[in-house]
Amino acid sequence: MKIGFPARLGVRRRLVLLLATVVLLATAACSSGGSKAGAAGNASGALTGTLRLGYFANVTHAPAIIGEERGLFAKALGPGVKIEFSYFNSGTEATEALFSGAIDASFMGPNPAINGYAKSGGQALRIVSGTTSGGASLVVRDGINGPQDLRGKKLATPSLGNTQDVALRAWLGQQGLKTDTTGGGDVSITPQDNANTLTAFQGHSIDGAWVPEPWATRLVQEGGGHVLVDERDLWPNRDFVTTHLVVSTDYLHTHAAIVKALLNGLLDAIDQANADPAAAQSTVNAGIKRITTKTLPDATIAGSWDKMRFTADPIASSLVKSKDDAVSAGLLKPVDLSGIYDLTLLNQDLADRHQPQVQGL
Repeated sequence: MKIGFPARLGVRRRLVLLLATVVLLATAACSSGGSKAGAAGNASGALTGTLRLGYFANVTHAPAIIGEERGLFAKALGPGVKIEFSYFNSGTEATEALFSGAIDASFMGPNPAINGYAKSGGQALRIVSGTTSGGASLVVRDGINGPQDLRGKKLATPSLGNTQDVALRAWLGQQGLKTDTTGGGDVSITPQDNANTLTAFQGHSIDGAWVPEPWATRLVQEGGGHVLVDERDLWPNRDFVTTHLVVSTDYLHTHAAIVKALLNGLLDAIDQANADPAAAQSTVNAGIKRITTKTLPDATIAGSWDKMRFTADPIASSLVKSKDDAVSAGLLKPVDLSGIYDLTLLNQDLADRHQPQVQGL
């Protein structure tokens, strides 16, 4: 931009006006709010740097899998950004990696994000987008047809304090059934890896489990169980956050341009997951095989898909309920979540696509 002033002004006055204009332009450039612009770029404007991104080989992380498998993240970031992927089995592992600096961002469930936010005094992380709603159920064996049949039974969850663990304890409490963190109470809860849960269910050493997809569908199809509670039925409009994208606060502030590009790739992945479910399911299965060396039956992927909705909306109201349930279960101290979201970059991307804005708290 060329800046000029009338020649009749004195030199001193022109200098004052010039300085005021520079300050005004600098202020405008910095006033977009939310995340600061990161210094990740070269003279041509192309992004440069490294992004270390985590996710799980679960169907509930389908947009993340599609983003890597179809190169959508790499395309959005451009050739100047090196993207390194890590794969986790639980949100606890992912938040520990985020805390240690091993990764910059990760897809995870609501309760691990809440726990990480609380443990860091609200400093370590921010939720920048939703990805998945739904996709979790309580599956039990024959003969269990209601909550009254669960007294004295043994159930499993993915890990102590994870999203499904909190949901199960909250639901049991609403049914008048007590639990504790050591496996005691009216219903015994054993946190364990999902693969071990399937084996234990098939071997009749547990009576059921509250698990995410595809494990709920596998317990039905491979373990002979039936769904006692589809978690969607417990939420308004059957919507609750299962997976969202969390970014290290430091990385978000110093590499906002990279995060914004990543979110563009994520929006592409969500659009593709919704536009052609059959093709998306094939892509997700290929990604799961690459990561785990095992392919899921097509019927398992399809059965899981029907229980989920892919959306960038983080469904913030459900996060608050998950937090309250964790507090009630004795798994979390009261915490104010008012600063956990930073949706500035996501809403910029949505505006560019002429799509509705999403809300945090």
